[in-house]
Amino acid sequence: MATDETSIKVSTTARDRLAVLAAEHGTTIRAFVEDLAEDTPTQAEYAERAELARAELAASLGSAPSTEAEAKARALLERLGASQGPQAAA
Repeated sequence: MATDETSIKVSTTARDRLAVLAAEHGTTIRAFVEDLAEDTPTQAEYAERAELARAELAASLGSAPSTEAEAKARALLERLGASQGPQAAA
């Protein structure tokens, strides 16, 4: 094991699920987990992106959306995300 590697412990159920997910993506569990860690934004990164989006909207439209408009947009995006099936990402 290289010095920049470590291991994590998960249940056998989680390991088995990760194996299926990795296989469906044509990769290994290791690569799948590494991609997940690299590609999934932290809460701080989400907040930074939201602030950048507000600033861009304000610059383009002359004002940023209201808190109510943001909440409505967020709810719509959450509903759309929840309605996506496994083939939606393909």
